[in-house]
Amino acid sequence: MVNRLKLNEKALRDAEPKPGISYQVFDTEVIGFAARIQASGARTFTIDYRHAGRQRRMNIGRWPEWSVTAARERAKELRRAIDEGLDPLSTREEFRGAPRIKDMIDRYIAEHLPKLAKNNAADQTSMLKKMVEPAWGNKLVTEITKSDVAKFLDFVAEGRPRPSKDKPNNRARKLQGLKPTPIRANRTGEVLRKMFTLAIEWEWRADNPAHGFHRCIEEARERFLGPDELARIAAVLDSAEDQRAAAIIRMCMLTGARVGEVRTARFEQFNLDYVIWSKPAATTKQRKIHRVPISQEVVTIVRQRQLVVPRGNPWLFPGETIGQPVREIRRFWMKVQKDAKLPDLRIHDLRHTFASLLVSGGASLEMIGKLLGHSQMQTTQRYAHLMDSPLRAGVDTVANLLRPRPRLVHDAAQDSADLPKSA
Repeated sequence: MVNRLKLNEKALRDAEPKPGISYQVFDTEVIGFAARIQASGARTFTIDYRHAGRQRRMNIGRWPEWSVTAARERAKELRRAIDEGLDPLSTREEFRGAPRIKDMIDRYIAEHLPKLAKNNAADQTSMLKKMVEPAWGNKLVTEITKSDVAKFLDFVAEGRPRPSKDKPNNRARKLQGLKPTPIRANRTGEVLRKMFTLAIEWEWRADNPAHGFHRCIEEARERFLGPDELARIAAVLDSAEDQRAAAIIRMCMLTGARVGEVRTARFEQFNLDYVIWSKPAATTKQRKIHRVPISQEVVTIVRQRQLVVPRGNPWLFPGETIGQPVREIRRFWMKVQKDAKLPDLRIHDLRHTFASLLVSGGASLEMIGKLLGHSQMQTTQRYAHLMDSPLRAGVDTVANLLRPRPRLVHDAAQDSADLPKSA
């Protein structure tokens, strides 16, 4: 077969492969455009050209997946780019080597997440690997647009089917309908914004498509226990068989601490002489040392734990695994919910209740923020509306002072005597 002709389908079908070697048949219409006949019989369209003094060869596609007409049109496009001084093969190589979303996720997990709290890092890893990577993993970092971010966060906010929690038997579980997850969408948006900000620092793209993403409306859960509910929980804790778990719940109620901070508390953190609990940065959400005063009731709990925990064990609440604290008290809490008849109560609601009791005691928002370990004042502002109670009491006091005094009986008689008599 001649090595130069106007390529067509018949010529490619008739081309005979040569044993042990491959050869090219160049097109007479487009300079450099050719069909490469391999020894295996495969046929591939290519274009040969020179750029910056270097001889280059770029594959266009295989025949018959690419027809001769389609391959020739593509060769014309490439030829125009070459005449403009571009190197299409280098562009393709750069495209193939360009970082993709899965590369950005891996680098974000490796370099940024170790700086965060363990639980936060684990949650973000799950979010990225289970939601973001399946959706965008093979896309280039530079391909993602603001529209892509908005559509993805809308998808996350819609929620997904999940097994029913009312039936513990896996065989009996049935999928529920979609449960909206707007808060999860907001958290995902925050992670994407941070990740693309780092991508800019890594010089992987020039802008942040997640900046200013639309936030879903969050309805903050505000569950505060009343006196009767507190009494019911206290009674359940007093009668519980597992007094170790009961002590963890009591400390959450008495300190407003997160259950993870209580569960991983060590004896060395408590100064009983100065009645202070120093939480190390590794266990706090704000990643800072948090020193808070504690009540005598908490001191009593610590002293009781000193009596029951074997000497030399550093954990206030040691777990079943030697050298480790209690891992979880979920089953115990579920029993507390049932016995106290508070099925909707979360352990974290004890923290909100602690704050509400501080407010009713006259504590300021600044004081509450320091006791709860809030790093941002806006987090503490969720308790601002509770300040209405003392304000309302003050208003009622003024109203009582200004309310007209009831007239005495003799005053009413005097008023009737002063009235003009009718003729």
